[in-house]
Parts: sequence; C-alpha cells; structure tokens
Amino acid sequence: MREILAGNIARYRKSLGLTQEALADKLGITFQAVSKWETGQTMPDTALLTPLASVLNISVDKLLGYSTPANDFSFYDDKYSTDDYFWGVAPNKSCLRVLEFLPPNKPLKLLDIGCGEGKDAVFFARCGYDVSAFDISEAGLDKTKRLAEKARVHVRAFRANIWDYRLNEHYDVLYSSGALHYIKPKLRDDIMTNYKAHINPNGIAAFHAFVEKPFIAPAPDDGERYLFNCNSSGIPHRHAANRMVGRNVQ
Repeated sequence: MREILAGNIARYRKSLGLTQEALADKLGITFQAVSKWETGQTMPDTALLTPLASVLNISVDKLLGYSTPANDFSFYDDKYSTDDYFWGVAPNKSCLRVLEFLPPNKPLKLLDIGCGEGKDAVFFARCGYDVSAFDISEAGLDKTKRLAEKARVHVRAFRANIWDYRLNEHYDVLYSSGALHYIKPKLRDDIMTNYKAHINPNGIAAFHAFVEKPFIAPAPDDGERYLFNCNSSGIPHRHAANRMVGRNVQ
C-alpha cells in the first residue's frame, strides 16, 4: 500500500504540472512532507487523504489504487454474473508457454493481470505456482474463488483497476491474457515500466493481447501473431492476438 500510494501521489501531481512545493502549499504542509510521501518514507495522515485526493482531482479510492470501475468494464460484470463461464474453464494456450519457459520446479510467485473468471489463475495454482490474481470485476473474482475452491487450490484474488494499480512486490511470472489491450495508450509506458521493475531475476512476463491488424507482418521481436477461434457467450467468432514471452536476464 505504501509504495502504491507514493507512486500515485507523484504521478498525479506531475500530471497536473504541480511541484512538490505547490502541492504542499495547497495542503498547508511542508514540501518535505510531500517528498517523504513520494519516496515512501511516510504516509499522509488519514485526515489529509480527502483534501489530497481533491487537489489531485481524483477519488480517495483512486489515490489508494482501487478506483471505481469505468463504464467500459460494466460489460464484463454483466457477462460474469451468470452461472456459466463466459470464457469457459479451459486454460489459454499461453499457460503452456509459461510452463515451458519457467516450470514450477521450486516455489514461484505468479500474478495473473486481469484474471477475468479465473480459469488461467486456477490452472497455474493446480500446477503448483503461488498465484495472485486481480480483476476489476467483482463478479469475475467471485467466480475465480469458486473455481479455485472446486479445484481445491488457493488463489489470492483481489479487485483492482489495471489503469491505476501498480505492483509493490516482485513476482517470478507476470501473466496476462486478454486484458492489456484495455490500457490507455498514455498509461502504457508507466505501467510497463512498473511491471518490468517487479519481475524477479530469471523471471518472465507472458502476455496475450488482442490486436486489430493480424495480417500485417510483425517485426522479428514482436511475438507470435495469430488468429484463434472463440466461443464466448455461445457465439462462435474469431480474434486476432499477439502472444509474447520475455525473460528478465539480470
């Protein structure tokens, strides 16, 4: 929490063009206090959270990294609220690439980014990974927990918005299937820098994201571009996607 809050204060302050001194003046505190917040040395008093969020033009939830879902995501809450699993329960083929590149021969921490209804997160837990997973949909998280319970495995599932949430602990595997394309272009560099900084040495990032132009030849390091069949909601259709795996070789 401390690191997430520190990063959010700095990020939203800079996005408004405010210096630490200017933010401090608006709150009636010293700029040294703001500096300590942004480096994670201290945290704001509870009484300052509301005025701080107001100055930064965001909600307190968003300041803390747990913002209210945008309307763009209501579609999935509706679809996930049924008894059936919208995406099915079979793991994505990208899961097999993770097993190929970094099998759980020892305890490995894995984070599923945008886990949906949890089919991939539960698969990884069944394989022996120590799995955490987040999504913006409460309905999806509920189904993730039920699926994990049925499989008799543990998945630490929590709610967060991919736009606002920043990692504050390291993982051996960062995994995402069908979520990264929702990141706003202006947030991509910041989010990916945060992700890269929290992959353990020799750890991997395995990302599967939808793309719009599958017939344009990718660059040599652009990953595997392909079309795949989908039967979500019971209507057969096709998607274009990129599947990429990268290793932290530090």
